[in-house]
Amino acid sequence: MKQPYSISVAQTCPVRGNVTANLSEHLQLAQLASEHGARLVLFPELSLTGYELDLADALALSQEDPRLDPLRDAACSYRLTIIAGAPVRLSSRLHIAAFIMDAQRGINLYTKQRLGSFGESARCDGTLPPPEPAIFEPGSLDPLLEFDADRAALAICADIGDVQHAQRAAARGATSYLASTFVIPSEFNSDSERLRGYATKHAMAIGLANFGRSTGGLKAAGRSSIWSEGGELLAQLPSTGTGIAVTTRSSSGWHGEVVMLEAGPAA
Repeated sequence: MKQPYSISVAQTCPVRGNVTANLSEHLQLAQLASEHGARLVLFPELSLTGYELDLADALALSQEDPRLDPLRDAACSYRLTIIAGAPVRLSSRLHIAAFIMDAQRGINLYTKQRLGSFGESARCDGTLPPPEPAIFEPGSLDPLLEFDADRAALAICADIGDVQHAQRAAARGATSYLASTFVIPSEFNSDSERLRGYATKHAMAIGLANFGRSTGGLKAAGRSSIWSEGGELLAQLPSTGTGIAVTTRSSSGWHGEVVMLEAGPAA
C-alpha cells in the first residue's frame, strides 16, 4: 500500500517587483498550507517578483540571499518544503529558478531548462514582455525531491512542453511532477490537458501553480490545480484570487480541497 502524503499548490497575486510584499503573501500561504496538513507547497514561476522580465536583472536573488530567510525559517517551523520562484544569478548568468527550501533550512535550486516567449495575441495591457532567451540562459539544475515515501520532480512553465522532460522525471523514479508556471487563459486548456496526460502515462501526481491576476502586462489564467496519478482532477482554484489547493493521499484514496486567502474580482 502506498504511504500517505500531502502536497499543495499556491496561487498568488504578485505586486510588480515588490519582493517584500510578495514574500508576505508567500508566508501567509505557507502557513495556510501547513495548517491544512501539506508537506510541500509549490508557488508559480517568478512568484517572488512577478513575471516582470524587465526587472529580473535588478531583482535577481542568490542561493544564500537573506531575502529568503523568512521562507527558510517558515519551512523549518512548519516542517514544510517551500518552492518559490525568482530570477537567480549563477556565475554571472541569469536564470529562471525555483528555490527549494526544506524543513532543515536547507536550500536547493531548480533552473528552467526550456525558455519561452509570448506572442502578440497574449497582450493584456501595456507592452509585451521580452522573449525569455533575450534575458535568461537555459539551466540544468534538476534535483529530485524526496519526502515521506515519495519523490517529486520540478518543471518551470515551458519545460512542460517537452515530453522528454516528464519522461526523464518518471525514469528517475518521480511519483509527483510539480509545474511552477505562468499560464495565460488561451493556453490553459492545452497545458492542463498535457499535464493530465503525463499523469496517466507516467503514473505521477501532478501539481500546477499559477498566478491569480495579471502580471508582466499579461492576464493569468489562475486555476492552479492538482491531478492524481490516474489523471483525476483533485482540486482546482478559481481563475482569480489568492489561495491554495491541497491534496492528501491516504489508505482510502485521494482527498482534495481549496482554501482561499483572498478572492479575486468578480467576473
